[in-house]
Amino acid sequence: MAEEKKYDELTFEQAMEKLEVIVNKLEEGDVPLEKAIEYYHDGMKLSKLCNKKLTNVQEKMVHILNEQGELEPFEVEEDK
Repeated sequence: MAEEKKYDELTFEQAMEKLEVIVNKLEEGDVPLEKAIEYYHDGMKLSKLCNKKLTNVQEKMVHILNEQGELEPFEVEEDK
């Protein structure tokens, strides 16, 4: 639980940096299986956090100002 709190306090950029480090370590291939599983688990948590933060930003951007200064909703298409 304390570990999850630690991840929640990260900014998007910090989480991406940590995720990149994990990916690089896993790509090197010199990681014992148990450590690789731990890295994978942490990577999944970080990936989920990044996705959550991006979703929150997307929700905040649902309304943007159009040329007349009025709020205009827009939709973002999701890749399927």
